[in-house]
Amino acid sequence: MVLSFKYCRYTLFALALLCLVTRLSAQPSADVKHIPFGKNSRISYDLHSGKYSVWVNGKIMIKDAFSWYEDAQQPDTAKIRRSLTMAPLKDQIGTGKQYMITSLVNGIKRQQFFYVYNGDNGFYTALVLRGTGARSRSMSPLTTTALQFPAKDTIRAVQVPFDNDTWVKYTTGDLPAASFISAEVTAVYNTANNNGLVIGSVEHNNWKTGIALKGTTAQQTQLSVIAGWTDSTGTRDNIRHGMVTSGDTLCASPKIYILPGSDWRTGMEQYAQANRKAEPRYIFNWTAAKPFGWNSWGSMQTKLSFAKAKTVVDFFADSCKGFRNADHTLYIDLDSYWDNLTTNGMTGDFSQLTAFSAYCKARGFKPGIYWAPFVDWGKSPRKVEGSQFNYQDTWTKVNGQYHELDGARAMDPTHPATRERIAFLIKRFKDAGFEMIKIDFIGHAAIEADSFYDPTVHTGMQAFRKGMEYLVDQLDGKMLVYAAISPSMATGRYVHTRRIACDAFKNIDETAYTMNGTSYGWWQNWLYDFSDADHVVFEGAADGPNRARLLSGIVTGSLITGDDFSVYGHASEAAKQFLQNQGLLEVARQGGVFRPVDHHSRDQSSNIFVKSSGRYTYVAVMNYAPTSATFSLNLQQAGLSTEAAYITKELFSGKISTQNKTMQITLPAADAVIYQLERK
Repeated sequence: MVLSFKYCRYTLFALALLCLVTRLSAQPSADVKHIPFGKNSRISYDLHSGKYSVWVNGKIMIKDAFSWYEDAQQPDTAKIRRSLTMAPLKDQIGTGKQYMITSLVNGIKRQQFFYVYNGDNGFYTALVLRGTGARSRSMSPLTTTALQFPAKDTIRAVQVPFDNDTWVKYTTGDLPAASFISAEVTAVYNTANNNGLVIGSVEHNNWKTGIALKGTTAQQTQLSVIAGWTDSTGTRDNIRHGMVTSGDTLCASPKIYILPGSDWRTGMEQYAQANRKAEPRYIFNWTAAKPFGWNSWGSMQTKLSFAKAKTVVDFFADSCKGFRNADHTLYIDLDSYWDNLTTNGMTGDFSQLTAFSAYCKARGFKPGIYWAPFVDWGKSPRKVEGSQFNYQDTWTKVNGQYHELDGARAMDPTHPATRERIAFLIKRFKDAGFEMIKIDFIGHAAIEADSFYDPTVHTGMQAFRKGMEYLVDQLDGKMLVYAAISPSMATGRYVHTRRIACDAFKNIDETAYTMNGTSYGWWQNWLYDFSDADHVVFEGAADGPNRARLLSGIVTGSLITGDDFSVYGHASEAAKQFLQNQGLLEVARQGGVFRPVDHHSRDQSSNIFVKSSGRYTYVAVMNYAPTSATFSLNLQQAGLSTEAAYITKELFSGKISTQNKTMQITLPAADAVIYQLERK
């Protein structure tokens, strides 16, 4: 067996255990206990070997899995006595049964938990250590040489990025070539029928978790769930994961959700919902309408000024009256360089910002602001705003060096000065009347560091939690919170809206990039209140790319524009045409989520997305290619009957037709359409 991964410094250690455990427990054992879950599935746990297999509908899907933990790089591989107990289960996820496999080695009680909830087709598992010295930097409740599919079709695995920085993409790999580590969650599925398996962490307060896969055959892969994963590219870390322990007597892995199903897309949506249950939201629940608005970074950027911002407000109030969300308003958000409206940055005169907020509200809109609370752009010794400390006291150190990414230096989110600066500036924003904040580069708060100011914090995710909870406390329920660059999963507790990918503006390649995130991350609309496709920019682009860019926003979630409407031009005319199309806006205002229909290999974006809402079904189709293309959709793929006929209206053009059985859609290069279907 060849055991090598180039992506993670711990994966070789993790998977090398597979050979060792196999040798230690190769003899057959009759001491197998069965744990039922779902309708016709079970976990078969061998108390002699410490290995377990997962059977789904009578077929084995995960074979000879086991758990492990690392303490000073010494794995526990001894032959030990294990016992199984069962107890009723009731927690924030639901009710059911809790099964616990317990063993004792060198004074450490090792417990493998299996959580089976009523009405759930999957189960959860976790590894817990108890006793003096219970701690670890890396542990796994599930590692196996054989995650397998019986079908002979193409089996594909999804690699999810840890964050949305540096224009990172989701990728896929077909077995046996797939070899990567996915952040927090992965899906492995049959491309012929979408049958698959979702495996992912639902807890992110202590650990960064990676799901390592290495295909071995066309229907089988090695897999290891690794709590304690760090990587210079994947998680932006340059040192090992911090030690996890509670009082040096308790160490628990995150709960891992194992969810087989007939459609992996449904599984990903259930996984997102499970995260919200396992770690309930810290921020207040959003009850207002889906946000529509404008952001200055789309085009204006460094040229932001009080006069230009007011003119944008006037454009929407006077010339684009049809562009409003369901609450009949817009968020007008000042991005970076909002300090152009002050005399001296954070400590300066905020009178123009206050006047801008008042002007927005007077014209029926909600003012927004921007900030990156855990980074220092100045990177020079000076006093921290709102504090007596200096900036150099706050800078995060990694291997004795300051941590920098994206041109910004990370600040320790647990340091008093970082917190005092947050309290100082958030109060000023609230006093100025802002009702929305876009927070950025918050992944800098999740970096593994040499140490943290707070002695109880030992990992990047613990620091992230401390920092984000403090930030949300200061916001005090007064603002819509939008996250730009941020961790994909851990941010869910703290914001309402999150950008699905990195920066995007207007061209078709940027639309394709954004839709890579929506194609494989659409399910995050069940983790966040809304996902967002970043600012939609029209200036300098033809109608086809503009249709595609606008549709990327509608399909992804919330709808934010970004042109410099303080200068009347092509973008203004495009906005009046596209942003006042009430058929399109009604789709954007609705609840429900567009789901991708087609998936491709590597990092290619889906072309077809479907959403049902009331009596209508919507089909969005995008062509990212430089040549025309034809797309085919069997109506059954859209959840419709192939025996019925449907009145079909294309919402950009208004053209009406009748469709049945299969839709054939031919699009010019770099263009998009969206159809509204209603049964005749």
